[in-house]
Amino acid sequence: MLTDLFPFQLFIVPPTAIAGTSLWALALYLGFSPATDWVIHQLTRWFNFAERTLYLSQEEFERTRSARESQNAFYASFFSIFPFLALGILCHLGVELTLGSGWAISTGILACMGCGIYDLGRRDGRSSE
Repeated sequence: MLTDLFPFQLFIVPPTAIAGTSLWALALYLGFSPATDWVIHQLTRWFNFAERTLYLSQEEFERTRSARESQNAFYASFFSIFPFLALGILCHLGVELTLGSGWAISTGILACMGCGIYDLGRRDGRSSE
């Protein structure tokens, strides 16, 4: 269908690769949630610092500070996904090359369940202290 629309060949990523990468990225995001919080904090700091250089007036900077900081926190939480997507690609490729393509999604699902249970237990243990 797409080959009829475009006169050139498109490289299309297989849906199983997208699903496996997404599952592994979610598992890593949940399993390494302290690292996730650290990445979000560092990105927020960097966004706030970078935006400070755009203002010449201290009054204008202080007037719009709360709105900009909340917007930067949103951007930081969104962009914190990308390092885990890169690691998810590597994990998916590693499993696919060693065990085969049939195991790539299955191990991603198992990793998501295991990391989700680990994260719930870690949060419960932290709240009971």
